[in-house]
Amino acid sequence: MSIIVRQDKCTGCETCVDSCPFDAIEMRDGRAFINEYCNACTTCLPVCPEGAIIETEPAASDSARKFADYKDVLVFAEQREGRVAPVSLELLGAGRRLADELGSQLLAVLLGADESEAGELVKWGADRVYLCSDPVFGKFNDDTYAGALLRIIEEQKPSIVLAGATPVGRSFIPRVAARLRTGLTADCTSLEIDGETGNLVQIRPAFGGNIMASILCPDYRPQMATVRPRVMKRGQYDAGRTGEIIHTDFKDLNSRTKVVETVKEVSEVSVNLHEADIIVSGGRGAGGEKGFKILRELAEALGGAVGASRAAVDEGWIPYSHQVGQTGKTVNPKIYFACGISGAVQHLVGMQSSDIIIAVNKNPDAPIFNVATYGIVGDMFEIVPMLTAKIKELKGQQ
Repeated sequence: MSIIVRQDKCTGCETCVDSCPFDAIEMRDGRAFINEYCNACTTCLPVCPEGAIIETEPAASDSARKFADYKDVLVFAEQREGRVAPVSLELLGAGRRLADELGSQLLAVLLGADESEAGELVKWGADRVYLCSDPVFGKFNDDTYAGALLRIIEEQKPSIVLAGATPVGRSFIPRVAARLRTGLTADCTSLEIDGETGNLVQIRPAFGGNIMASILCPDYRPQMATVRPRVMKRGQYDAGRTGEIIHTDFKDLNSRTKVVETVKEVSEVSVNLHEADIIVSGGRGAGGEKGFKILRELAEALGGAVGASRAAVDEGWIPYSHQVGQTGKTVNPKIYFACGISGAVQHLVGMQSSDIIIAVNKNPDAPIFNVATYGIVGDMFEIVPMLTAKIKELKGQQ
């Protein structure tokens, strides 16, 4: 439903203006008009003394005509120090799948990198790359990034816009969505196309990860979403793939701020779970620091990293930097060991896209076995040392 003002009945009394909680009614030439902020709450309907404000059902063709110019899928390809970030390749994989379902093209926007990096985006699935190598984009700045992406979106009119839920994406993508006056779903873990309407189904954990919400944006375009890193699979790399690289110029963009210096945080202990190929994680079943000691030995034998569930972190058995899950890190290793982890949905969100999941748990009904590639029912204090010893034996280690 939508709200309209019948101009032949409106007397310009302005009674309705103060009644609207969204400032969606404005006066033009002595008559009331409903602007784009209207939420169809109907608060104004009984207020009008002339009955000039009414509800109306828009024709189906109106919506189709409204969105006729919007097509294609656009990915914001984030770069770090001039190199395309891994999350951008994950987004290209998801974007390629969505574009193929819609029968449209996959576009990418790359700011602050060179043409060779843009060529890599083409090989990872992009049909067109909008590239701006201006040094002003070398260091992230909300104002310039938002202005550039906004201009490309307004010119190309993509139906879907995707970006990574990284510090960069979280910082400026909401600003772009607000200026476009469209919706934005943050921290998505899955994206699908509704077979009936063609709308983007944006899936993400809600209410502390207790439910998975499916969110639609049927009335506005573009449909915008940020996607958690490491939850999407990269597409197929094709070294012979060709596409179009379009050089763009944004020299007339104005910025109210200037990035003077970027300082990297230096930590004595670096836990890079995002890049680990093998992760050995423990949960409440690890029982304490003793349990994590044997998990660390397995990780060292495999050349992997140690992860943990929130329960283990909350108990103080291991630092937060090791936490995997909804409130921790999202990982996508080749092999993920879940030892003494029951498999709550909050943890599954952070690791279920791993290539191989090996679960060790005493409870045969633990939810973790529903997503595990291989499951071992037993005591991790017996099984994990046996695995470690066998791996060392195969490697010829003592």
